Amino acid sequence: MSRYTQMFDRLRREGAGAFVPFTVVGDPDIDSSYRIIRCLAKAGADALELGLPFSDPVADGPTIQAADLRALGSGVRADDVWRTIAAVRAEWPTLPIGLLVYANLVEVATAAVFYQRAATAGVDSVLIADVPTVECELYARAAADAGILPVLIAAASSSDEHLRTIATTSKGYVYVVTRAGVTGAETEARLEETSRLLQRLAALQAAEPLLGFGISRPEHVRAALRAGAAGVIAGSAVVQQIADHLDRPQQMLDAVSRFVSELKQATKSS
Repeated sequence: MSRYTQMFDRLRREGAGAFVPFTVVGDPDIDSSYRIIRCLAKAGADALELGLPFSDPVADGPTIQAADLRALGSGVRADDVWRTIAAVRAEWPTLPIGLLVYANLVEVATAAVFYQRAATAGVDSVLIADVPTVECELYARAAADAGILPVLIAAASSSDEHLRTIATTSKGYVYVVTRAGVTGAETEARLEETSRLLQRLAALQAAEPLLGFGISRPEHVRAALRAGAAGVIAGSAVVQQIADHLDRPQQMLDAVSRFVSELKQATKSS
């Protein structure tokens, strides 16, 4: 049984949703990043989503792009990243750890080598942000060979054929792209759209859906759970807490901890 399965089983018993924060490993530097990741776990994260720093993160917005540049500018190297993840795994043996990466990082050596390094570090899942659904099979096989769960992205615009591929290939969870952060009438329309997508995934018996994009306030979390999601992923909002306190390390950790605790609490009161 995977760590994700155990997590979702526990949350169902508790009547709660999953809160999964994202951060870039090495932002703003490798030592601070390790302290931030530990802070995320201690503050109540149900799982972690960790980005590997990349020079051209085309699927990310300016907040996370800046985090990648800070990490790379600090001189973080691949060995530092794997060592940090392994240290987190050693301290939290049951916490699901997912990676969000770009295909170039997977192919630096070979996909097989990348996934084996991830498995050795204690990673549970890998989402490759810039690989289309139609091209996921090769990576999914390499992941499975290393005991890593491949995660795919589903959007309301996904065709029925693509959703079938996602339902059969994405393991651990499905990353559902939503715009829960918008306001007013558009919010209701987006939530209805998201709810229909979640129903389509459920009909295909897909893995549990986690909603991402625009999750920054407790009401976004509650709305996502009401729409039928099993939980949420918050990325830019977490990274912004780091960016806002770069010169004040302790305040940075305090801000990250408060943010995670507040949004985690919202998963218990949807």
